[in-house]
Amino acid sequence: MSHVVYDKAGVGYNTTRRADPYLAGRLYEMLSPSPSGLYVDIGCGTGNYLTALADKGVRFYGIDPSEVMLAEARLKPNNAIFINATAEAIPIEDNFFDGALATFTLHHWADMQQGLREVNRVLKPGARLVMLSFTPEQLLGYWLRHYFPRMIARSCLTPSLPEMESILNDTGFTLSTTEKYFIQEDLQDHFLYSNKSRPEQYLRQEVRNGASSFTVFAEPEEVAAGLLLLEADIASGKINEVMKQYENDLGDYLFLVAEKK
Repeated sequence: MSHVVYDKAGVGYNTTRRADPYLAGRLYEMLSPSPSGLYVDIGCGTGNYLTALADKGVRFYGIDPSEVMLAEARLKPNNAIFINATAEAIPIEDNFFDGALATFTLHHWADMQQGLREVNRVLKPGARLVMLSFTPEQLLGYWLRHYFPRMIARSCLTPSLPEMESILNDTGFTLSTTEKYFIQEDLQDHFLYSNKSRPEQYLRQEVRNGASSFTVFAEPEEVAAGLLLLEADIASGKINEVMKQYENDLGDYLFLVAEKK
């Protein structure tokens, strides 16, 4: 995607998006950073999770194609170095970083294989890449699909878990750990399915603006029609039936930890 798309998504992004303490804690544990290490957040956006981990003493570079988002990231107390670039072309020398994060970003990469090759190149041997993403199977299990089917279909830009494991292997990584994440009631970061149990929140423009599926992958006509139906179903109570139909044990999102071979 072009930087224009990312810039559009970045306007007002921090209104509803902030680092969730639980997610930040899991990312930190999985990254297992060394106090003397240097790490990179690929697709860092406005630097929310980078800053949360910097608070724990982690030293970071942040890579993102949106200068709008990076301008926000630079205002935060993280002492990070930010570079305007894509995952597919990282202007850093080989074997430079001790580990990497990629949080809610894989579905925006134009070429995932090339992006992962580049991440692999800039990591030291044995370094960890910690990702937080979703599979198409998880996304298709969101009840939002009932109201915005074309938007959800367009958002299915990540591989299945077996496909992801194969891609990682082909790009120089070994997938070592996966962990399902189910939305928690106290979640503070309002990404796409964060309001799984609070459907009325999707009627708020600022909540939808914080989710790239609504800002990048949705058609205005479908969103308008879906919102009318959602509002009516909330009023009638039918939303509870719809939500129940989509209950599953797939997890809402997925942590993946890979190591450079």
